[in-house]
Amino acid sequence: MYDLLVKNARIYPMESDAALSPARTLAVSASRIAALGVPDDSEAKEVFDAGDRVVLPGFVDCHTHALYAGNRVAEHTLKLRGASYAEITGAGGGIHTTVRAVRAADEAQLVQETLPRLQALAAEGVTTVEIKSGYGLSIEQELKMLHAIQRLRLHLNMDIAATFLGAHAVPQDKSREEYFQEVLDAMLPAVAGQKLAESVDIFAESFAFTTDEVRQLFTAASRLGLHCRIHSDQLSHMGATEAAATLGALSCDHLEHASEADVQAMARAGSVAVLLPGAFYFLRATCKPPVELFRRHRVPMAVSTDLNPGTSPIASLLTVMHMAALLFGLTPDEILLGVTQHAARALGREQRVGCLAPGRHADFVVWDMPAPEFLVYQLGGLKPVAVFYKGKKT
Repeated sequence: MYDLLVKNARIYPMESDAALSPARTLAVSASRIAALGVPDDSEAKEVFDAGDRVVLPGFVDCHTHALYAGNRVAEHTLKLRGASYAEITGAGGGIHTTVRAVRAADEAQLVQETLPRLQALAAEGVTTVEIKSGYGLSIEQELKMLHAIQRLRLHLNMDIAATFLGAHAVPQDKSREEYFQEVLDAMLPAVAGQKLAESVDIFAESFAFTTDEVRQLFTAASRLGLHCRIHSDQLSHMGATEAAATLGALSCDHLEHASEADVQAMARAGSVAVLLPGAFYFLRATCKPPVELFRRHRVPMAVSTDLNPGTSPIASLLTVMHMAALLFGLTPDEILLGVTQHAARALGREQRVGCLAPGRHADFVVWDMPAPEFLVYQLGGLKPVAVFYKGKKT
């Protein structure tokens, strides 16, 4: 007897492509998908009639900075008047504005301010979300953020993947070299020792960290058993994407200025290209990621919100999916795979979530719409009929 039987469903597994499955039923046992295509009169403790609606995997938002305090509305006004991201950062704003707010907040406040953002994502069918640290910039504050991310798990029907982003920016009271050494020698061992994150990340940019520092961080993190990810080629080209891929990066994110050599290195390594159209839109950027190169070299593309207070304050994966089509030219199938299977792969979780196949977590969403591409067509006003997390209706 199954725990749950979903019948009369149009199931899109998103396992290798975005096609409709011939199966009309989905069975769940012990919080995991047991089978697709079982007889619709199979015995089950609970039966859910999907009413010929669409069933998709729960969405995976694989790149966010959702845990923070305060906001950056004032800086948004400066941007509207022509100030650049680099200029605001150089004047002590940008990330440093949020660093001051996070340092002034305790864990409880961080959790309280972050919950509504995650609840907004969950309401659109997100069942797995990645959250980075990176607004603490000291060992005490980075660990505080990672502990707060752990506490969020107690409040949500959602999986949370924690990423350590100590190398996000250089604190104002230290040199880059001094601070980066602290990341390597103190923060990274503490994070790994306390099992507070499964991945590390680094922002490679002219005013952040260098390609050589990417190599040092990834080498140290890999020795400690942590996955590696990178913010690279967002505002300029530094060669960091190729270096990160060569060292086995799970994903390279942003990539507006990536070259063909970078893309080829990603293809060889199996790294996922995580595209973040919300930041592109909010910064009013003009250089787009090289989507045609990703297609040519068969680099999987994920799509994510980059939810953060300064450059993508967008707590809506559906909005970003729409942007990925209109701003970056992705097809509906690419976008749907980009928020399911490929996003899961960017987190190293492709064997757990991101598709509807036996053995995967029973995270799936029921939508009342003609076909999945409707999610990329209509902007706003879309809500799922039901969300199931580990086999339980939320």
